Amino acid sequence: MTLSHKPGFKLESSILRPGTLSKDPLLTSPSQIAVLGSTGSIGTSCLDVVRKHSDKLRVIGLSVWQSIADLEQQVQEFRPDWAVIGDHASTATDTLTDHVRVFEGNESLLDLVASSDIDTVVSAMVGAAGLPVTLAAVEAGKRVAVANKESLVIAGSLLTHRARETGAAIFPVDSEHSAVFQCLQAGKHGEVKRIILTASGGPFRGWSSEQLKSVTPEMALKHPTWDMGPKITIDSATMMNKALEIIEARWLFGYAADQISVVIHPQSVIHSFVEFRDGAVIAQLSPPDMRLPIQYALLYPDRLPCPADQTDWMTAQTLQLLPPDFDAFPALKLGFEAADRGGTCGAVLNAANEVAVERFLNCQLPFLSITRLVQDILSHHTYDARPDLQQLMSADRWAREEASRWKP
Repeated sequence: MTLSHKPGFKLESSILRPGTLSKDPLLTSPSQIAVLGSTGSIGTSCLDVVRKHSDKLRVIGLSVWQSIADLEQQVQEFRPDWAVIGDHASTATDTLTDHVRVFEGNESLLDLVASSDIDTVVSAMVGAAGLPVTLAAVEAGKRVAVANKESLVIAGSLLTHRARETGAAIFPVDSEHSAVFQCLQAGKHGEVKRIILTASGGPFRGWSSEQLKSVTPEMALKHPTWDMGPKITIDSATMMNKALEIIEARWLFGYAADQISVVIHPQSVIHSFVEFRDGAVIAQLSPPDMRLPIQYALLYPDRLPCPADQTDWMTAQTLQLLPPDFDAFPALKLGFEAADRGGTCGAVLNAANEVAVERFLNCQLPFLSITRLVQDILSHHTYDARPDLQQLMSADRWAREEASRWKP
């Protein structure tokens, strides 16, 4: 297949495999991008990349939920054609509406991301709310830089199947999956023995189950390496984020759950490995800075100077690799189970976790009960091996309702 909107960019499959994407220069003119979730950590990092490569990237659209003041500053700088405010768009200032067409509600995004004016959609919205827009971009055959891992967790089979049909290209923005994609260039798909995802271990690496009983939201929000939003920071503390990434990797790269492993790497310099059948292990290393995987997704196959931090190899450093503690962090087991079974498992796991994290942050649920809630909801749901989008959304709603009522 060839993407209709940009000649020279060829794709055989949405599953990212070595050799499926052409090595021709990506662009002869600036790529026009829409950044969804532009005021979050991924969105602002993305705009840093645009500043660095304004000759190759132009912002055509921005979306936020309610951060109108931050959006106004971004509009002043990047001059997009449109902006979408998820809620309370009526409070937009005259200064904002004088410079850009303003739309309200995420429903507006479904048509806007399909616009022929857009080449690339950066899906950086948080949670399941990002799925409909990500799917709309895939349906429109876009290059989709996915930071919204929930889209692939919930509907990975559906998204990758539709991408094969429409010619869309799904690029990972997660540092681990970007690393895997880069490492896979060293061999053929059938030569891979396994993928090894690295995990920082979060703020409670080395803690026992007994110690974890005393964790408060304030403690869990202090990540030792990454600066992220509250939801993903809590997911890192429970290691549910790695469970989601296991599922995401299964759909992105087309390997079975038993070909995916996790190791703890506190320094967050080695972002992931790929082990090949001959014993060779290829790793991608860089400082923990999301601007590098974002730029790689936006400008692949070109490697250009990046605004991300650079490694100082003249400074002594130690890189540790440790086995995960499945007993203290049972979320990992749930990730492997959901990746193996597929179907509705990802949708149920993600929905239950979103509710559990919110309840924990509101001091309605103990820390250890986050994973217990998810496990209980997952084990009691009506499993469907081949759900369509409507069935996935139904499973999502059911899991949220059950998680809201669940008691430790």
